[in-house]
Amino acid sequence: MAKRKGLFGRDPAGPLDYLRKWPLLTVMIATFVFLYVPLLTLMAFSFNDSRRNIVWRGFTTEYYGKLFNNTDLMIAFGNSLTIALFSTFFSLILGAMVAILLWRFRFPMKPLYEGTMALPIVIPEICMGVAMLAFFARIGWPNDLVWPISLANITIAHISFTFPFVAVIVRARLAGFNREQEEACRDLGAGDWEVYRDVIIPHMKPGLVAGGLLAFTLSLDDFVITFFTSGPETVTFPVKVYSMVRFSVTPEVNAASTVLIVITVFLTAIAMWLQNKGAEKK
Repeated sequence: MAKRKGLFGRDPAGPLDYLRKWPLLTVMIATFVFLYVPLLTLMAFSFNDSRRNIVWRGFTTEYYGKLFNNTDLMIAFGNSLTIALFSTFFSLILGAMVAILLWRFRFPMKPLYEGTMALPIVIPEICMGVAMLAFFARIGWPNDLVWPISLANITIAHISFTFPFVAVIVRARLAGFNREQEEACRDLGAGDWEVYRDVIIPHMKPGLVAGGLLAFTLSLDDFVITFFTSGPETVTFPVKVYSMVRFSVTPEVNAASTVLIVITVFLTAIAMWLQNKGAEKK
């Protein structure tokens, strides 16, 4: 039976051949333009030699120099970096433990627990922020603590919504684990700790790295939850950028936003690369 040819003698496009279907290709291009052209415009105008963003006056890196010489902005960035590091560390521990629990054990109402664990991923951030604000207000969390203890409430809030992402990624990695390796390790006389140290944790490593980078990125650029949980003396980088935008959108604001975008994209790309690399080894 002769193979049916499409238009111009080519094979007909399959269900997933998006690039060969002009309506889908048009929608895809329009979506990318809608999402990324504003970001690229913002990054381009961070090099604009003018205080007015609507008029291009020439190329300059002056505002990046002003950005890194802005003491308040650097302090805010230091706060964000500290919060991201602590929240990533604890999110890795909690996320790995939850992933192992859901992968290895069976217990009553496991689906309910799994759904509850995933709630911070699906609920709106505004609801999460209000809930954390009510929680800290209810327990009477002090706002006059010394640094870095003053960042503890924001760190706790960030851990509550970042560790489920780590758990999901690590559990997906564990789904491809060959249990025969564990059995062979036990046959050689290894105990529970040796099995986890020498077999399971090395297998989890790509998922842990990818989950940690994702948790770090989510914490670093979070605004909504941080805005609700930060005290009057605690300012993070996204909140500081927001306060600058309230007065005017200057090239200095664009430079700060560009730095945050570059850091976020870079870490997200590394996380995706490591996750794909781990999947290829399965």
